Amino acid sequence: MSKCEQCIIRQFNSLKALTKDELVRISGCKTSKFIKKGEVIFEEGETLNGVFCVKDGLCKLTKLSANGRDQIVKLVMKGDLLGQRSLISDESSNLSAIALNDMEVCFIPKSEIIGDLQQNSSFSMNVLQDMANDLKEADNIIVNMAQKSVKKRLAEALLYILDNFGNDDKGYLNVILSREDYASIVGTATESAIRVLSQLKKEGLITTSGKQIKIEYISGLERVE
Repeated sequence: MSKCEQCIIRQFNSLKALTKDELVRISGCKTSKFIKKGEVIFEEGETLNGVFCVKDGLCKLTKLSANGRDQIVKLVMKGDLLGQRSLISDESSNLSAIALNDMEVCFIPKSEIIGDLQQNSSFSMNVLQDMANDLKEADNIIVNMAQKSVKKRLAEALLYILDNFGNDDKGYLNVILSREDYASIVGTATESAIRVLSQLKKEGLITTSGKQIKIEYISGLERVE
């Protein structure tokens, strides 16, 4: 099991502000977990007694809507922290986290990290900045849902995945999502997402192979309205 003070992953999240002594102490009490694709890391309404640091893999954060459908709020990748908001607010989780591929996460107990929040102002500021960025993203999602077409939102979702997760060695997006997941990300019915993806394919902007998607014309996707 790797030690926190030697782990490169912490450079990508708020843990980078912790001192070496703080990291050594946390390293002694954290637990590493391997999570299979499709497994739930935590569920909406669950009490989180700590935070999860994503060492490898990808998960989706979802919110159950009034009509019983899951809305994907965010994709979380290697280097991100899960559960910071619950740690600060001392409330149960507002979202569910589900692995999109095999993952490795490190769980840090609340009892160990809450003192660092109170005593290390740089760490506290980094956590606040992360939550402010999440709030900004949520604001943008609300505006996009109200003002942009499904086709525009789906094009932007594909470009977001490309920018953040890249392609595999065959040129397909590294993140493989179901058509239901794409519908959930852009806030539409699955049938609508399938229809729009077919339109993008007919226009030569993307190609598909099963669930895999390859972006063929980036500037064309950027101009979709």
